[in-house]
This record gives sequence, structure tokens and C-alpha cells, in this order.
Amino acid sequence: SSRERRRLERRPPSVERTKGSEILFGVAPCSLALTQARRDLFRLFLKQSSGSRRLVMSELVLQATARGVPVHHVRKRELDALCRGQVHQGVCLEATPLHFKSLEEAEKPDLGDEESPNRQLIWLVLEQIQDPMNLGAVLRSAYFLGVDRVVTSQRNSCPLTPTVSKASSGAMEVFDVYSTDDLRSFLKAKAAEGWEVVGTVSQPEDVENVPVISCSEFRWNKPVIIVIGSEGDGLSLETQLLCHRLLAIPPGRALHPGIESLNVSVAAGILLHSICSQKLKHGD
Repeated sequence: SSRERRRLERRPPSVERTKGSEILFGVAPCSLALTQARRDLFRLFLKQSSGSRRLVMSELVLQATARGVPVHHVRKRELDALCRGQVHQGVCLEATPLHFKSLEEAEKPDLGDEESPNRQLIWLVLEQIQDPMNLGAVLRSAYFLGVDRVVTSQRNSCPLTPTVSKASSGAMEVFDVYSTDDLRSFLKAKAAEGWEVVGTVSQPEDVENVPVISCSEFRWNKPVIIVIGSEGDGLSLETQLLCHRLLAIPPGRALHPGIESLNVSVAAGILLHSICSQKLKHGD
């Protein structure tokens, strides 16, 4: 019937996908993926005739051409179908996924002066962050504020998906993210190397002999690891007990019961800023 035919015409044409690829979406992730050479790239899809974004689009075409990536101009509904209705800003890129790096890869001794003992290193450790929007926002803040490395727990953590890249505003495309399958051994090993391990809590109650202080009072004089816990439960007790100190963000008013905590990515931004700003003051 003609109705049936119209329905079929309305369905966006499906694009044959390269095996093992994923679809990145959004200007920042796609543009940075094109310039970084960390992924294999297959095709760039751009929305036809985007007037206001013409400059951005021509820049993307140049980047794709430089990398030898074919460019396809398609309709908006095809882009919507490619990224399943996410906010693509007229751009999708078919590419291989990014994966966590293993800490073993990281421990090669060719890091030079970064590992000199007096340098104020700051690593951010994420225990079971499961929401891709939160993970992306945390990576964006960590990159912006000068964190040297981000490490996630492998178990119950969100993978590095295109949604994470978009939420990170492309920071995921330039910033390595590491992962460990044994968070506790890793923290113990860093503590033995002389790092200070600092956990975060939303309520300033002392945990079995681990002092809790306000993040504004925290001073540091050695490399530091900040550990942030999952959206709902915070840090596990076992991890809290491996911390030298716990940091809390003091609220600015008496809080109504039930709204006593911050979004995990906002909390990460505040904590990192209060610690990283001291790094700038002290210099290297």
C-alpha cells in the first residue's frame, strides 16, 4: 500500500558499519579524534547544508582529508539514526573504540622528570563510576585542572564510550585513562612509594581512625592520589581504610534532609580545584 511505502521511505537508510567500529558524535570528539591519531578512522558523516556551522564543517573536512578519511554528506535523520538520537551537532565519525590503558603499560621508566620525587604529581582514582555523563564530566575537569593521570577501577566502571567522549567535550580523545583490576593493591603500592592517598566523603564523620578534614584545609607536600567513589555509595569502606585522610566539601547552608550531597562530577571539580590551585602556587 502507499501508506506502507511512505513509512519505508521515512525510515532512515541504514549505513553498513565497519566491523568493530563505533560512532563518535559531536564536534569536539570528532575533531579531536581526527587530529589525535589514537583511533583508526573509517568515515566522517556531516549534515548537508549546515549554514551556521559551515566554518566548523569545512575545518572537519580538511582534517578528514589530511587523514585520508572519506567524508559523506548526509541528512540529519541519517545522523540521528547513526548515533541513536544523541546530540551530534551535525557530525558523526565512524572509528575504532578507545580502551583503558593498563597501569603496567604506564609503569615504564621512560617518564623522565615527571617521576622526580619533589614534583607535585596529582592522580585521580575513580572507584566504580558507572554513569557515562559523570565519567565524561570528571575527565573534562581533570584534564582542565591539570591532573596528571586518571585511573579507574575495572570492576563496575563505565567503559570509554562515545557518550563519555561527548560529555568530556573531547578531553577523552587527548587524555589517557588507565584502569586497574586491583584498586586496593594499587593504592597500597603507591602509599608504600611515598604517595599520600586521600579519599573523599560527603558527610564529615570520621571513619575508623581516618581523619576527615575540609578540602580547603588540605595541604600537600608529596605526590597525592585523590580517590572518588561511586555515584550512590561513595567510597567502599575497604578503600576508605587505605586512605591517609578523607576530604569533605563543607556545605554553604544547613541542608534539607535528602539533598545532602553533590553530583560526583561537580564534587570532583571542586576537590580537584582546591588541590590543583595549590600546585600552581608552589610551583614545581
